Amino acid sequence: MLTEKGFDLWADGYDVSVGLSDEADTYPFAGYKKVLNAIFQSVMEKEKPTVLDLGFGTGTLTSKLYENGCDVYGQDFSKRMIELAEEKMPCAHLVYGDLNEGLHSPLDEMRYDFIIATYSLHHLTDERKVSFIRDLYDHLNEHGKLLIGDVAFETRSQLEECAADAGDGWDEEEIYFVYAELKEHFPALRFEKLSHCAGVLSLEKDH
Repeated sequence: MLTEKGFDLWADGYDVSVGLSDEADTYPFAGYKKVLNAIFQSVMEKEKPTVLDLGFGTGTLTSKLYENGCDVYGQDFSKRMIELAEEKMPCAHLVYGDLNEGLHSPLDEMRYDFIIATYSLHHLTDERKVSFIRDLYDHLNEHGKLLIGDVAFETRSQLEECAADAGDGWDEEEIYFVYAELKEHFPALRFEKLSHCAGVLSLEKDH
């Protein structure tokens, strides 16, 4: 698992390395562009929404939302990636902070139309994912939506099959999403599979 320093060192080449994996349709970033596009399209269904992006990285997705009139907030734990994102989004509200520690001030005092996270929450344990999702749900406006795009599988057996196929390339330190197991905690959770190892989990606040 990459540390903060590791992400800082990876920041300038991040988009290139992700793109190579996506184009080759290989784990871990197969379906990356489809994931980002699906989230983008969902967010843009609402006019000028307030969006919180967790682990926004270099701002690949967030900057497109920013350019299309979204009021963007974000939290990331790589100072270098925040610098790169700020160049693309000078008026966005970007905060430094580790997602393992939850939302940092002032983000924890607000409500959002959308909370998005792309390839950032697989660093949390399964138990922490559940508690964090509950907290994020409370930070949504009425009919707001949580959208998580990541390495994710419908079942544990599908995850294990992908791990076997990836062999030595599989990252044992990452804790990927299993929809069937999360759905036990969040019955309204939905999952759209977009590649053999990725998809979008969504949870809408109905009141």
